[in-house]
Order: sequence, then structure tokens, then C-alpha cells
Amino acid sequence: MTQSNDPVLSSVPLLDIKRGNESLIGEIMPVIEEVCRSGWFVLGPQCQQLETSMAELAGTPHGIACASGSDALLLALMAFDIGPGDEVLVPSFTFFATASAVTRLGATPVWVDIDPVTFNIDPERMKDAITDATRAVIPVHLFGQAAEMDAINEIARENGLKVIEDAAQAHGARYKGQAVGSLGDIGCFSFYPTKNLGGFGDGGMLVTSDDETAEKLRLLRVHGMHPRYYHQVIGINSRLDAIQAAVLNIKMPHLPEWTEQRRTNAARYDQLFAAAGLDGRFTLPATAEDRYHVWNQYTLRVPGGRRDELRTFLGDLKVGTEIYYPIALHQQECFRKLGLGDADLPETERATNEVLHLPIFPELTEAEQKTVVTRISEYCVEDARAEAA
Repeated sequence: MTQSNDPVLSSVPLLDIKRGNESLIGEIMPVIEEVCRSGWFVLGPQCQQLETSMAELAGTPHGIACASGSDALLLALMAFDIGPGDEVLVPSFTFFATASAVTRLGATPVWVDIDPVTFNIDPERMKDAITDATRAVIPVHLFGQAAEMDAINEIARENGLKVIEDAAQAHGARYKGQAVGSLGDIGCFSFYPTKNLGGFGDGGMLVTSDDETAEKLRLLRVHGMHPRYYHQVIGINSRLDAIQAAVLNIKMPHLPEWTEQRRTNAARYDQLFAAAGLDGRFTLPATAEDRYHVWNQYTLRVPGGRRDELRTFLGDLKVGTEIYYPIALHQQECFRKLGLGDADLPETERATNEVLHLPIFPELTEAEQKTVVTRISEYCVEDARAEAA
């Protein structure tokens, strides 16, 4: 492996939200003041504008804003009357909200193993998990890459299943030219500050092409109330704050540029790892055919049980990393207590032991990326010396 002669920086953050926001503060503060002066703090014109923009991004006629990405998943399941006695197919290698939305409604998550290359739900394993009680599947477009939606939709159609896309990490991602969110029955997005399109707090969005489903979602997010104080169904309180919508409306036009910066950073990592002779030591992330990857995360696989050791080494040198996710959902204590821990998911469990996520935010500099790869190369040199000793 080769060593870079470029200067090594003293630190590299995993994420620096402030960099992305600083250049927009001059635009953001006036719209926040405008909302404050309007007195319209929940839903309203700013939210309607964001709903239109997100629907356009997803290629659907409807966008329905809500309080969080977690609530978006919950509302989607509620719209299809998922409840006790029903099963919903979910990957175990994902953020907690994907499965917790299912259990909150009294339904049962059924764990499905992942494809080892994309980390997304494996359609073949999905097919094997279907029973008479299965009502829906939640494919997650994990780390910014779309799941294998043709196969998933075909299996869903054959078995009468609803398809709810968890696109919380995949704003603007595409599958065979079609935007995520429009590929299933309902698409769910998150605007948590660390997402590719992040607000100043929590926020979420549902998109759909079905008029009836859209109306039901709008009803469910406001306690099932229409007209005011008349409740047709039991919904929840999940309305988007106007200030969050105003911030996101300022950010939305910048999303394509930020996405291309992420894609550039991912390609540069590939080049730097190859130049350092490290592409054989680690498994670099891959983009499946016909996908437009938006790189919410850059996922390195560290084989041989050395992942945690490498992370500690990098942390000591102030290079930020994270593990998404160190514990699979079927192994979480809360699901074990519910009797939901028994699952044969070898690829999921291998991923939890190997994945390490490197900085990839849009404003990341080339010098910072070179520092990350140089530090990893230094680890490999030290590791080789230790083995030879």
C-alpha cells in the first residue's frame, strides 16, 4: 500500500451540519421571521409549498407533510388499517423506526435478510417470509440506494401486499430512472437534520399517487378530524411545523447540488482507496445497476473482526466515524421481550459486525477525505507490523 504525501489534517468530523447551514442563514432567517409574524405555525402555506416540492421530487401527485419520518411510517400503516394479527415484512438491518411503527399498531414485524451488496431487503428472502397473515412490506432504501423494487413489487402484487417505501435516507434517489417514493403505494421521508435534506428539527413527508390514500393520510395526521371537531376515524397528531417547512423550502433548491457533491465524494473515496492499495483490504460500497445513489452514507466493510479496532484507532486521531447499525433489530432487547428475536439472518448479522461509515457530507473537502484514507492506511501498516511481530 502507498502513503500519501499530502498534509494530514488534525481532525475530520463525521458530519458538520453547520457548514451546510452557514451559507443559507441569510435566506433562512427572514423566512423564519415571516412565519413568526404570520402567526401560522402549524401546516399552512409553507407546508403546502413543501408538499408540492416533495411530490414533484418523488414524481407523485400528492405530498402530505407530518411531524417526523417515524410518524410517516406509522401513518402509512394506519392508512392501510394494519393492526393486531397482521404481519409486515421488514429488514432487521435498518433504523429502529421501520419496525417500531409496526409494533406500535399491534402488528408483527417479520424480519427479512438483506442483500450483502446493497444492504437492502432481499426479495428472495422476502418471498420466503410471506404467510397468510402478511399484509405489507417496508423496503428501506438504505444509505441512499434504492432497493430492488421491480422484484419487490412483483412479489407484493402476487400476494396482495401493500408496499410502503422507507425513503428516509434517499431523497432524490432513483431506480431505473424513477424516483423513490413513487415506486410503491406510499413513500415515507424524514427531514431530521442529518438527512440529505434536513431541517432544524424533526419533520416528515408522505408521498403517494393514489387520491383516496392521500385524503386518508391527511385525515389521519390531524386526529381524524374533518370538519373541525368532527372525528371520522381515530388518527394522531402529526402536523409539520411551519418553521421547519420554511427552512426546508429554502434548502430544497440546493438538494441536487448537495447530492452531486455527495456522489463526487463517494467516487473520490473509491479512487483514494484504490490509489492507497486498500481496495483489496476492505470492501467498498457498490452501486447496483440502474440506480442513482444519493450517498446518505459511505459504508466500508471491515472483515476479520477488526472493525471496532479500526474505529478506535481513527477516533484517537480525531477522525469521525459511525456504525449504522451495530445491533440488528431482531437482536434488540425490546423485540426479544416481545418474542420477536428468533430469526435466521446471516447477512444482517455479518453487516452489523463489519460496517463502518465514513464522513461523506456535501461540504467535506478533498483534504479531509485524503486524511481519512491516510489514517486508515496508517492503521493497516500498524496492523501488519503487529501481526508480523
